[in-house]
Amino acid sequence: MEADAEGIAAVFAPYATGSVFTFETTPPTVAQWRAKIRESVWPFLVLAEEGEIRGYALATPWRPKPAYRFSVETTIYLAPEAAGRGHGRRLLDELLKRCADAGARQAIAVIVDSGNPASRNLHRAAGFTDAGVLRRVGFKQDRWLDTILMQRELG
Repeated sequence: MEADAEGIAAVFAPYATGSVFTFETTPPTVAQWRAKIRESVWPFLVLAEEGEIRGYALATPWRPKPAYRFSVETTIYLAPEAAGRGHGRRLLDELLKRCADAGARQAIAVIVDSGNPASRNLHRAAGFTDAGVLRRVGFKQDRWLDTILMQRELG
């Protein structure tokens, strides 16, 4: 999977530099992606079509404190050409299944409230429910942004 780092970096970079879908402002380097893949303790999935990376989904520890060890934060990104074709739902469903199989009990999504409901709708369709809103916690592209917390029990 480390061989996919370049494609993963290419999928994510436009989100960091040209959108508010992530609070990252500088895209991770290919080397940083390789390290992230290598150090992952929860599932990390890649979507490839015709030999090209079109998206990815991963789970990371929700928080570093030991009592949170059965809770994961989910992340999913698709290249624009892969959006709207059911890939996001398939990636998210598989990620949740693998997290449950690995012992996770709760999945948490932190979604930037950008005014685009696609991510929220995807997570709702996958069984997530609203857990809260953190107001004006991020500042990017000259505006304050909220994050929506969504949660799903896994097992």
